[in-house]
Amino acid sequence: MFTGTAIFDMLLPGDSRSLKAKRSYVRPIVAALRKLDVAVAEVGGQDLHGRASIGVAAVADEPGHVADVLDACERAVAGRPEIDLLSVRRRLYGADD
Repeated sequence: MFTGTAIFDMLLPGDSRSLKAKRSYVRPIVAALRKLDVAVAEVGGQDLHGRASIGVAAVADEPGHVADVLDACERAVAGRPEIDLLSVRRRLYGADD
């Protein structure tokens, strides 16, 4: 069994100066990622208006499948024109970790 995680650090548009506006950008991204059958949550920057960090976790029997799922998640986030994806941190954990 292999587990993979990814954390997407993103810059939100300038009009996200309130937490309510921020949620209007984060919520659709989280919903789109959930359709890829991964666990997903906002994991950082909850009190920052113009930034967000979204974490994703996937589990599979093969490391290649985990990598494919995380690749699909990264494409989904990077393809959102309303945000700027600043960084992606990925890790793969095996049965011995």
